[in-house]
Amino acid sequence: MFGEKLKKLRTDKNMTQQELAKILKISSSTIGMYEQNRRSPDIETLKKIAQHFNVSVDYLLDNTDTRESEIEINIPKEYTDKYKVTSRDKKQYLEHMKKANEAFFMNDEFDEEDKKEILDTMSEIFWKAKAMNKRKPKEDK
Repeated sequence: MFGEKLKKLRTDKNMTQQELAKILKISSSTIGMYEQNRRSPDIETLKKIAQHFNVSVDYLLDNTDTRESEIEINIPKEYTDKYKVTSRDKKQYLEHMKKANEAFFMNDEFDEEDKKEILDTMSEIFWKAKAMNKRKPKEDK
């Protein structure tokens, strides 16, 4: 349930209810009610909670068991050999792939094999673009 997930996320980060309440700009008693499943957050608060803990709203609502941060990201070896992969890189990748997924598969006309091929191509393009952005511009001699 939502309350249990929120409490686990909060305690995993060694946060008090007061600290989380301050970040979310709500009262600590409200956090307590959320954790006891006596009250549910509005959608804006839910989004803030998800963003703060780097999880999806679906995870918080128990629509998936996987936190976004736990999703395995296949990063090309050519990229990792040259560049350090930061948490920001991973977050950008997840946002990019989420947008690509929503854009391409809203009408569900693709079979699973086609979807995988498109997402694999989008992933490859993402990491190539990331590498190109990290390269230093060549200096004129």
